[in-house]
Amino acid sequence: MKKLNRVNTGLEKLQPVKVVQFGEGNFLRAFVDYAFHKLNKEVDFNAGIAIVQPLKDGMVNMINDQDGLYTLFMNGIKKGEKIQDIQLIDNIVKAINPYSNFADYLALAKEEELQFIVSNTTEAGIEFVATDTPDMQPPAAFPAKLTVLLYERFKHFNGDASKGVTIIPCELIDYNSEALKKCILQYCELWKLEEAFVTWVSDACTYHSTLVDRIVPGYPRAEIEDYNSKLDYQDNLIVAAEPFFLWAIEGGDALKEKLPFHKTDLNVKIVDDIRPFKMIKVRILNGAHTAMVPVSLLFGNKLVMETVNGGFTGPFVDNVISEISETLPMDKNEITAYAEEVMDRFKNPFIKHALADIALNSISKFKVRVLPSLLGYYNEKAKLPTSLTFSLACLIQFYKGTWNNEVLPVKDTPELVEAFKNAWELEALDAVVAKVLANIEFWGEDLTKINGLSEALVVALTEIEANGIEKGYANFSAKN
Repeated sequence: MKKLNRVNTGLEKLQPVKVVQFGEGNFLRAFVDYAFHKLNKEVDFNAGIAIVQPLKDGMVNMINDQDGLYTLFMNGIKKGEKIQDIQLIDNIVKAINPYSNFADYLALAKEEELQFIVSNTTEAGIEFVATDTPDMQPPAAFPAKLTVLLYERFKHFNGDASKGVTIIPCELIDYNSEALKKCILQYCELWKLEEAFVTWVSDACTYHSTLVDRIVPGYPRAEIEDYNSKLDYQDNLIVAAEPFFLWAIEGGDALKEKLPFHKTDLNVKIVDDIRPFKMIKVRILNGAHTAMVPVSLLFGNKLVMETVNGGFTGPFVDNVISEISETLPMDKNEITAYAEEVMDRFKNPFIKHALADIALNSISKFKVRVLPSLLGYYNEKAKLPTSLTFSLACLIQFYKGTWNNEVLPVKDTPELVEAFKNAWELEALDAVVAKVLANIEFWGEDLTKINGLSEALVVALTEIEANGIEKGYANFSAKN
């Protein structure tokens, strides 16, 4: 088959760069890039996207090899019928690795039509790293990279307020835009940047917190031959996603005018307050995803669908969602309806969502997505939630790195992996648990202060090591 590129598809005309996107992974390509693709097709928005690879190792070379083109397969069930929508996404006009092409990265600041900055650098991405300096090419942290880019734009356009940008982060942390803006202003202070830039970055640029909701398994390795059979070209960047789509963005009429999603059929909600959308989604959908991963991987499953359909792991996920639901201060009927919809989405037969893919940065994900439910349950009921506590025990076991003489798919920062390695070198389980729970960098607080949590985790880990996951969970439930 012919190679996928712009010459072979007749898509040689490029849109102007209106969007700079930090992140090149499956989710952004199946979500944000798809959303702007819809705007281009249905509203003639004419927005090209320039992708910035946020880490030294990434996929921009693969993306550039296909001239930014890739195929999105949206697979699901509607009214009992299987549906599949296939779209060639064509709005990525360049992809840059700032570690190897820093000049090209800075050149993005000079794009005349640039209007939007979007990002998804995972929950660990929006952080202030005090060792970053403005002369690094590039700085390590995403907010530092962005500050450098914004400062370059400010200087190039002589502080023109009309060249400010709309910043829309998609990381799953509370008040993601406020957290990002705070980091940028910290860099302004640390680097002693002029007051005129501080004013420009605060007033000429706008910041909008978001909620994103779509399950994106990514590259369909197991069924790639079937997917390729539906194409007349060779695509190495196929992305599979569910049809469900929700993007809630905080903003008013000015943002609606800039982003006319209301003229499409896409479920984008520009609203005054995203918190109700965010809490139920992050706690139930993302929380259940994150909580199931270590349990199901240690049990021997590979996929989300396999997990929720399993005789042991399926009821476990139900119990997790039940415990999470009891902590949400919302209408119970609404929570129940959403939880049922989430389970249906997890069971989508088209979605082969690998647990190993969701395992990326599991500690920071657990902190944001699951820990608030675990602690909320404890605070409300004065006892620990059985399934969420067992999930935390499995997470600690997972970060040991091996299980039943097999290497586990632990994917996290070298510093965090090393910290767990050091903890597991302690022979006694109570010492391992104490060292892990006391690590404030993991959890944002000292979890050894939660009455009974350390003891419960030691019991759970003892059961896991002695009896495996299923029997260990049964025994732990009886004791908890």
